[in-house]
Amino acid sequence: MTTNDVLRRLRFAIKLNDATMMPLLESAGSPVDKEILASYFLKDEEPGFKECPRETLGAMLDALITMYRGKRDDASGAPQRKAAALDNNIILKKIRIALSLKEDDLIAIMLLGGATVSKNELSALFRDRNHKNYKECMDQFLRNFLSGLGKYLQVRPGHAPAGLPPF
Repeated sequence: MTTNDVLRRLRFAIKLNDATMMPLLESAGSPVDKEILASYFLKDEEPGFKECPRETLGAMLDALITMYRGKRDDASGAPQRKAAALDNNIILKKIRIALSLKEDDLIAIMLLGGATVSKNELSALFRDRNHKNYKECMDQFLRNFLSGLGKYLQVRPGHAPAGLPPF
């Protein structure tokens, strides 16, 4: 999937608008102006289309984690890890963290997206890349997940913290 596709589907699922996305991107250190942001949501063949850089999508996912979960407390003295290259597995993991999704939530989301997945298959997606049971998250899986996420968030009980967009 292209970064534009992921950003577009995520925006739809979480119901984010430009007024919310622009400050999020700025807070994550990847500010964009309104015209550039709008160009990320155009179709490939439309005039003015621009490819969303991987760094911008990564910054958006990091900003969502901060928005919904709060800033990470690094006072533990643990060393900062180098940011991993953004791939489908990392995208899936960051969305899971941001929205505090548990294993059962992920299975329900995939069912709503038109696919079935076992707990073992899910576990393999979140393993370290060097682990023998690691499984690469394919584009169709991520597509189904983002499709199911929009449906899931419409019926999910509970509300976002005060002042934040609902999810």
